[in-house]
Amino acid sequence: MSTLPKVAWIGLGIMGSPMSENLVKAGYDVTGYTLEQDKLDRLAAAGGTAAGSIAEAVRDADVVITMVPASPQVEAIAYGPDGILENARQGSLLIDMSSITPQTSIDLAKAARQKGVRVLDAPVSGGEAGAVEAVLSIMVGGEQADFDEARPVFEALGRTIVLCGPHGSGQTVKAANQLIVAVNIQACAEAVVFLEKSGVDLKAALDVLNGGLAGSTVLTRKKDNFLSRDFRPGFRIDLHHKDMGIVTDAARTVGAALPVGAVVAQLVASLRAQGDGGLDHSALLRAVERLSGAQV
Repeated sequence: MSTLPKVAWIGLGIMGSPMSENLVKAGYDVTGYTLEQDKLDRLAAAGGTAAGSIAEAVRDADVVITMVPASPQVEAIAYGPDGILENARQGSLLIDMSSITPQTSIDLAKAARQKGVRVLDAPVSGGEAGAVEAVLSIMVGGEQADFDEARPVFEALGRTIVLCGPHGSGQTVKAANQLIVAVNIQACAEAVVFLEKSGVDLKAALDVLNGGLAGSTVLTRKKDNFLSRDFRPGFRIDLHHKDMGIVTDAARTVGAALPVGAVVAQLVASLRAQGDGGLDHSALLRAVERLSGAQV
């Protein structure tokens, strides 16, 4: 019998499916629940167990991990008679790896404490590739003892794992991450259009730029998207739009000015309004192309 904790995984999307499968590969007993049957079948094929409800998934779990799109979905699966808090056993650890508002994480931790459930907010960065390769960056908010207990689980999912402070801190750092990523993608997209219109060999240019100070993980991960105009979603514009709303609202609350971030947030919103919300966030290139006179 395995001595590893039993894990319930709620949310098997682009990120959640490969992450849960990495826990199975690491030897964890993973029971999953999501709304799409094909995702449940995928987990079962990987060696996990499909549950018919949240209650069934979490009932015997030592650790419950959630990975859903936004705050409303976290609240929907956490609260109510059929939710996690009413059905998880006392003493279990709830790790929310969704990207949501810091206040939602703080409120969840408070409500869970009344049910005897401990909570960590642990959003991630690295996109689908990072999830598949188990090299995610994981930014965590919560108590040190809970973080120490969860570290082996995190180590099966990511490479950079940091406790950033009390509840909500992981989400605050994730918001900053999404600000940096969006601005970086926008800068790369503008450079691509500039280079192409100048008649430069784009692949050669991006290779040399990525070897210098202009290089970044964003450029490394998204270079091929720019070159091939392949915008199949690794991280959708819809979700980055949500995240830019989180960071701009949180910055307003603490009195931090985000002049460049505010512009990029509007560019993300405009791309979504033009019907590109389901594309990868590297599709910010399409917005720059439109502004530059291209028909895309």
